[in-house]
Amino acid sequence: MSIDLPALLGRLSHRYPSFLVDAVAEHEPGTRLVAVKNLTVNEEFFQGHFPGAPLMPAVLTIEALTQAAAALLLERDDVSATARVALRGIDGAKFRRQVIPGDQVRLEVRIERVRSSLGKAHAKALVAGQIVAEATLLLSIDACADFVDSTAVVHPSARIGAGTVVEANAVIGPQVTIGRRCRIGAAAVVGGWTDIGDDTQVYPMASIGMAPQHLRFKSEGTQLTIGRGNTFREFVTINRATVEGGGQTRIGERNFFMAYVHVAHDCQIGSDTIFGPHATLGGHVIVEDFANVSAGTAVHQFCRVGRHAFTGGYSVVTKDALPFGRTIGSRPARIFGVNTIGLARRGFTPDTIAQLKRAYRYLLQSKLNTSRAVAAIRRDSTLTDPEVAYLLNFIWTSKRGVILRKPSRPAEEAFGDE
Repeated sequence: MSIDLPALLGRLSHRYPSFLVDAVAEHEPGTRLVAVKNLTVNEEFFQGHFPGAPLMPAVLTIEALTQAAAALLLERDDVSATARVALRGIDGAKFRRQVIPGDQVRLEVRIERVRSSLGKAHAKALVAGQIVAEATLLLSIDACADFVDSTAVVHPSARIGAGTVVEANAVIGPQVTIGRRCRIGAAAVVGGWTDIGDDTQVYPMASIGMAPQHLRFKSEGTQLTIGRGNTFREFVTINRATVEGGGQTRIGERNFFMAYVHVAHDCQIGSDTIFGPHATLGGHVIVEDFANVSAGTAVHQFCRVGRHAFTGGYSVVTKDALPFGRTIGSRPARIFGVNTIGLARRGFTPDTIAQLKRAYRYLLQSKLNTSRAVAAIRRDSTLTDPEVAYLLNFIWTSKRGVILRKPSRPAEEAFGDE
């Protein structure tokens, strides 16, 4: 697993020429790290320590080990994105041989314990396989408050949680609340009555919580509520709600919005969804948990996208997209059966998938109309899975109708048939 060494070392209280780690050779996230430092005669500290017989000061060997340990601590999930690490104490330090120009120092650190604001690491430095120094390092972890770039414009009334980073030229309005450990990217705008949950990433140039694009909107205090762990990539636009639509646009947790996604006013989005680049939701759209709205897909206002649904790229969804299904196409969108691969990846059992496929056959292949197909599914004693019951309820409660148009034969051959 890779580690962003320059970014982590940038969170130490040191700058050039005090960096003493050149590269990472081995890395077990949060547990163990092996780094290297290549020493040349041009190192600043050799000039005066000592003239004619250059030696690396022992304290700098400890410093190099501390920097490696700090990098390992800072990338742990339980450490704030703005945390800083400093050396607090040294136990059992032993120095066994000299370190001179031309040596490559291998820095091995292993985290022994992390408790609240303290970490303990065993560290040793080796040259050509021989230990030159070893010690137990006691490290303090300063969680720090939020960090706001000097060029960002943050209203004094905005509330920003601990560990949140606001990057250059970002703008945050007066009614905004941002949770802990978030990151607001460069030139992003967060406005309106917007509440963003912990651990959310807003990438550069995104626009979050601005007024809805609605002719009757009169600057009412409507809201946008975003749960924790969401990711909004570059140029994503999320509008807050209208009074007519209930006053709140809502987004759940752990959703991933790729570049240029647009979510209009009054949308209700569940959790663990994925939106491809340029996907667009009209107003009042409902997207349920684990749905995948692919690149370029447009969902008409007041439509629903069911749980675990998949829409193909550049589809046009003008009715409700069935849960568990593959909805693909633009003139108009058609239903291509159960999203078998996606459901298997989500951990659905073979029996549940088989029951959903059987229910879909009633809907798509039985030549019954929708109400009779639903009745036939209810009468089938083999279809007992709760997901089948949810599918039937989704159809029964649809206000715009559901997409049940079957694909043409060429489309079946292009996308597969189940």
